[in-house]
Parts: sequence; C-alpha cells; structure tokens
Amino acid sequence: MPIDNWIRGANRETERGGVGKSRLRVRTRGLWVVVIALLALLVGLSWYWSRAPQLAPLVAGAESGEIAGARTTATLIALVDTLLEKPGGYLSNDVMPPGVWLDNIPNWEYGVVVQVRDAAKAFREAFSRSQSQSTEDPDLALAEPLLNFDNESWIFPATEDQYGKGREHLARYYRRLVDPEQHRAQFYARADNLRYWLGTVQNRLGSLSQRLSASVGQQRLNIDLAGDAEARQATPAPGELMVKTSWWEIDDVFFEARGATWALIQLFEAAEQDFAEVLRKKNAQVSLRQIIRELKAAQRPLRSPLILNGGGFGLLANHSITMASYISRANAALIDLRDLLAQG
Repeated sequence: MPIDNWIRGANRETERGGVGKSRLRVRTRGLWVVVIALLALLVGLSWYWSRAPQLAPLVAGAESGEIAGARTTATLIALVDTLLEKPGGYLSNDVMPPGVWLDNIPNWEYGVVVQVRDAAKAFREAFSRSQSQSTEDPDLALAEPLLNFDNESWIFPATEDQYGKGREHLARYYRRLVDPEQHRAQFYARADNLRYWLGTVQNRLGSLSQRLSASVGQQRLNIDLAGDAEARQATPAPGELMVKTSWWEIDDVFFEARGATWALIQLFEAAEQDFAEVLRKKNAQVSLRQIIRELKAAQRPLRSPLILNGGGFGLLANHSITMASYISRANAALIDLRDLLAQG
C-alpha cells in the first residue's frame, strides 16, 4: 500500500537521522576530550615553567685554578645560561600559551636580567681595567650592549638571540682569562673595583626595598634634597608624598626581588672567592657573608599560592614587607662593607 511504503520510508529516514546524530555526539565528545587534555597539558606546563630554579653550587671552571676573576666570570655566564635554558626557556617575550599567560616567572627573569646587566657593566668598566684610562676588553665591550637588549623582544631579533650572543662574548673573555698565554684579558681583584660594583647593587636593593615597602601605602616626607642647602631639583615636589605600589604590581615587584636576590647570592659567593685577599685585608669577610645570609633568607620557599598583602599588624601576612625586611638588612650590611673597602 502507498501509505505503508511511506511509513516505512519515514522510519528508515528517522533511523538514518538517529545514526547521524549519534555520530555527531561521539565526535563532539571526542573534541571535548582533546580540548580538556590540551588545557590540562597547558596548565601542567604553566606550573612546571613557573618554578624558579634552585640556587646553583658555586661555579668554578675546572681549568680556572686560582686565576682571579674566573669564578665570578663563570658564575655570570651560568646566570645567562639559566635564563635561556631553564624549563620553558626564556619566557618574558613569549606570545603563545602557556608562556604568554605566565606572570610571575617573567618578573623573576627581569630581576635576574638587571643583575646580569649590572655585573656585565662592572666587568666592562672596572673589573677588566687597571685604570680609568686603560683600554676596555673587546669582548666585554660587545657583551654589555647585547645583554642590555630589550628583554621582551619576540622576533627581529629575539631577546634570546641577543642574550645568547652576549653570553658567547663572555665565554670568549673567560677562555682568554684562564689561558696563561693570553695577557690582554685581565681581571683586577681590587677593593675599588669591588666597591664600584657594590655601589650599583646598593642602589638596586634600595629601590627594591622601597617598592616592596610601598605595598601597603605610606605617607612619606620628601627628603630628596635633605643634607644640602644649595641643592636644587628640576621641578618642585610636595613636602609629603603618598607612595603606594599598584595592587596589580605587588606580585610583580615581589618576584622581581626574588630573581634579583637569587642572582646576587651566586655572584656574591663567587666574588667572596675572587676577592678573598682583599676582603681578608679589610677584615670584611664577615660583612659579605652576612649579606649572603640575608639574601638567602629572601629565597625561602613560598608556602602561599598567592602573594598576600596584609596591612600593618593586620590578620594576614604581608609577603612584600617580609621580603623588604630581608633586603633592607642586606643593604645595610652592604653599606657597611663599602665603608670598610673605602678605608685604607
């Protein structure tokens, strides 16, 4: 019958439609499984890449022996290697996930980069030169500007490429330094050279301490011109200033400080060996060790998933203030060390 045939045809079409919908559901579920697995992978990589490297043991090339400056130079090279070769590589200039999502480790990297730049500048302008009128080392003269390249350049050229080239020039200087037949590569372990570098570090730590302390907001008196009745400044400033780190930048400053102190610990430990005779004559070994101890305290494991910003004597902790306390004590010891080095 025509009606029966029509009903049978309709049933067959319904069955085909049901099969098609079933296949669509299977494909949709498979797609969701892939998406969830991909997200889980990205989250796992984000966690793994966000772990800051541990403090490395004191670096000393096997061929360096007792050559002045070999340990500090090798340590500086190792810091650059860590930036480029740690899990995830260099992340500050990433434009793809998961690197582009990360916030803490790029700020940690920047803290390390600043100390690498300052050390490279000290090598170029002080450590490798016997006098202010002496010729600068050619490899160090090329390494410093390369390490001062934009830390967030993704391409044309990439930051990693420039830092890698700077690292190669440091390595060339190191190879010439430890080669007894090379006399043009020098490292002068003198008190004035060490004091020059420590002056830069002192300014960096002072700035970090102030930025960390400003996490809770402070009403500060303007002391910019204190101590000099004849001093002037370009534009007038109010007598009292409200200084407060933006809520969005509190964790940025904290992890920048973590990176800076991480790098300084290793540089100071190397300098303690290379400048051992200078420090002994000035009776300043204990001062340097105290600085290292305070900086290591700033590297204690963070037990909270968030950077807490409790106010004053409130209920919650304030991680920024705690970090500022350690850095301030290290900076105070650093000032004492520079005073000792300045004495005859």
